[in-house]
Amino acid sequence: MKIVVTGAAGFIGANIIQGLNTRGINDIIAVDDLTDGDKFRNLADLQIADYIDADDFYELFAEAAFGDVDVVFHEGACSDTMEPDGKYMMDNNYTLSCDLFSACQEQGTRLLYASSAATYGGSSTFRESPEFEKPLNVYGYSKLLFDQKLRRELGPDFSGAQTQVAGFRYFNVYGPREQHKGRMASVAFHQFNQYRADGKVKLFGEYGGYGPGGQMRDFVFIDDVVAVNLWFLDNPQASGLFNLGTGKAQAFNDVALTVVNTLRQQQGEAALTLEEAARGSLIDYMDFPTALVGKYQSYTQADLTALRAVGCKHSFADVQTGVAAYMNVLAKSA
Repeated sequence: MKIVVTGAAGFIGANIIQGLNTRGINDIIAVDDLTDGDKFRNLADLQIADYIDADDFYELFAEAAFGDVDVVFHEGACSDTMEPDGKYMMDNNYTLSCDLFSACQEQGTRLLYASSAATYGGSSTFRESPEFEKPLNVYGYSKLLFDQKLRRELGPDFSGAQTQVAGFRYFNVYGPREQHKGRMASVAFHQFNQYRADGKVKLFGEYGGYGPGGQMRDFVFIDDVVAVNLWFLDNPQASGLFNLGTGKAQAFNDVALTVVNTLRQQQGEAALTLEEAARGSLIDYMDFPTALVGKYQSYTQADLTALRAVGCKHSFADVQTGVAAYMNVLAKSA
């Protein structure tokens, strides 16, 4: 089986390659832009057959330069939700995806691609249906536009595809191999570093009708994201657009408290309640940034109806389990 992974040196792409390697699949063409050379670290311990620069790949792939490719995991994109350059965002996230989709259909290659929960934006319902799609930034719009194109060409459930096409609306993913993402890395990653440096973690204060740290997101562990992607690899009959989250919103306070208590446990210290952690200033609530007002999702929760309907019964880790596991990985590499 020959596989292409775009965004291969990125967070999700590198973890997908790791998941493939665990299965003994090494005939993988890794595609990325290593202008940020330090991203090589995400690939250094993985097995791939070749590396192709993203600037060269899409045209070469359209020319069938890589022979018979079974599946493309398309994770490559600009994922900075604060990026203001709409032209750059659309070129990277929409135009290249359209070209890749066309080439995959022509060559009989399956396409498993990254959409985003940012397509829902200001919505309070997170179901894969147009009436709930209200992006708050050009990143969310770039992802939504590609989803809309596929709906037009393939039908709402992508049933018109020549070969499998499945898009995944990732919710708040966290886990190993995200260190290169800077400010776009998960809150758990940042809080690990904050606690190690200052003995406390930071959270937004009151906003959007939620108390300090009370805003809620669907936080999903990277191991679960990989498992669902690989389920679709094993089930080529399953096409469509799917939410990929746990289906259960949890407060940012849950993340913060798990970070604090896991790192305390590593030092032989007792676990604290949220009230104790806040009272002891181990959780530091700061004013909500004015730059994010009106552009911030205070609540997300994946509706998993569509995912379950195609037969994917994967059981997701909650924050307490996933974040604790992540903290232990980070501590070992610190």
